[in-house]
Amino acid sequence: MSEELSDFFALPPFKADEALVKLRRDLRELKPLSEKGTGAPIRFEWKGLPVIELSVSAPDEKPALAVSLAKRPSQRPEWLKQTLSSSAEVRKWLDGLKLNLKRWDDED
Repeated sequence: MSEELSDFFALPPFKADEALVKLRRDLRELKPLSEKGTGAPIRFEWKGLPVIELSVSAPDEKPALAVSLAKRPSQRPEWLKQTLSSSAEVRKWLDGLKLNLKRWDDED
């Protein structure tokens, strides 16, 4: 009985490809960001400076998004790399990014 309930309440599997599409859409809606290039990794710039790189994990690995966020906008940024393997992690990362964008605007 308890095994049946745990299956019932289990989260759906994380679909990295679908999460990447949604994350790209969300990032394009953040006005200071612009998507650059079409290859992998997917890059976003802030005022002409690279600040985000996105890619999907290899097909033989656990589904996840590899994200890199610049500590500060610059031509050669120092990257903070993370692996996001759930929708909750993606939302949390996006919320943190919004705070960074606000901070960068205040510093500029």
